[in-house]
Amino acid sequence: MQSVQTVEDFALLIRNRRRALGLSQAQLAEKVGASRQWLIDIEKGKPRAELGMVLQVLAELDVQLQVKTARARRRETIDKDQGEAQIQALAQAFQFLDK
Repeated sequence: MQSVQTVEDFALLIRNRRRALGLSQAQLAEKVGASRQWLIDIEKGKPRAELGMVLQVLAELDVQLQVKTARARRRETIDKDQGEAQIQALAQAFQFLDK
């Protein structure tokens, strides 16, 4: 998976994928309803793109956009008894249960 962290990385991703699919700038622009100049600007890393149009370009190039946070959150695994105990403690703290 290619990491995209800058506008330049994104521009390179679009250009390389377009070329790999054998599409000219004019062909891809026509497929997504944009001008060739718009696509040229994107491939140069100019920050003028509308998000909707960028997503259309990615879809046409069969590129899936995945987003993940910089820090992965640690998942805790607890058993049923621990879970019920935590729920009971929270409920009591907020007085949701009758004592």
